Amino acid sequence: MKNPIAFPKAEGIYTRQAHCDIPDGLYEREHGRNGFFGPASHILHTHKPTGWTKWEGPLELTLLDLNRLGDSAPCPWKAQRFMHNGQTQVCFWKFEVSMPDLARNGDGDMILFFHRGEGEFFCDYGHMSYREGDYINIPRGTTWRLETSVRNEVLTIEATEDLFQLPERGITGRHAQFDLAVLDTPKIDEAYKAQYGEHETRVRAKRRQQVTTVTFPYNFLDTAGWHGDCVPVKLNWRDIRELLSDRYHLPPTVHATFLSNTIIVCTFAPRPIESDPGALKVPFYHNNDEFDESIFYHQGNFFSRDNIKPGMFTLHPSGFHHGPHPKAYAAAAANNQGERKYTDEVAVMIDSRYPLELDVLPEGVKVPGYVDSWKE
Repeated sequence: MKNPIAFPKAEGIYTRQAHCDIPDGLYEREHGRNGFFGPASHILHTHKPTGWTKWEGPLELTLLDLNRLGDSAPCPWKAQRFMHNGQTQVCFWKFEVSMPDLARNGDGDMILFFHRGEGEFFCDYGHMSYREGDYINIPRGTTWRLETSVRNEVLTIEATEDLFQLPERGITGRHAQFDLAVLDTPKIDEAYKAQYGEHETRVRAKRRQQVTTVTFPYNFLDTAGWHGDCVPVKLNWRDIRELLSDRYHLPPTVHATFLSNTIIVCTFAPRPIESDPGALKVPFYHNNDEFDESIFYHQGNFFSRDNIKPGMFTLHPSGFHHGPHPKAYAAAAANNQGERKYTDEVAVMIDSRYPLELDVLPEGVKVPGYVDSWKE
């Protein structure tokens, strides 16, 4: 029977509460396990834990500018994949016209996050309109397509050989963060019925990361009705009511939106900044030794980062500590009296239990010198 080491110990200078009342001139770093859910210690340093002068070796903190990726065909299987492992495939899909064919993912559930654009989503279950800031979670095996007349930029996240679910809310209750009533599902409405027809359609079905095309002499999306709970759902970040604490900086996983067995998708949306004078007001320095951490920056002023623009993406591999940029840390300290009341950022975090690999990308997508951005 397992008997984990779970007793609290302390040595030297320490605080009674993590992330609060840190003595002047000291810097707290959290050494945590199991993605902020496991054992953790809080170490007080006399220097900033990100005060390195040189970084050498095969792994590094990486910044990508996905704005520099080119457009692809209006097919999700032609999107530019930029990060992957055996449990996920992450792509940035940029296109300007409607999908000519249907798509079906046989490898796992798939999340679409619409960074730019709007249009119509048609699938086995009916029709939904979508807009910027929407997530659509598409169950494995669903047949679907997008109709649009404007430019779309979409972050796609696959739970390879897995499915996405909603996180448990624990003592906050199942209505916390967002009520299930805000999740939209497809409708068999007039727009859906109008696309019935005897015209030929092709289904581009992906399985084992390969695409097979199946052709029908009619529109495969001919559903007359359905019932059940395996269905695409839509959620806009504006419907998320962020969990918060005035007196304590909560860990990023409290903002979890969807999760598989190995992937956690979190949404950082505008929220009140901690008002207690002793509470940290930016993410704490930390090393997370089981999860690779990555963030897609959607819009706003990213309060823990400097010189980050919408459409950029960061990857911090596990085993290396990190934290707020110097200017962000200084700005938070200067805001100790609470002049700034709210954060102004929207971002999607993708944490992976297993190491993430970056794909070979066009020149200029990887931003040089990111690791040096922590230097004072």
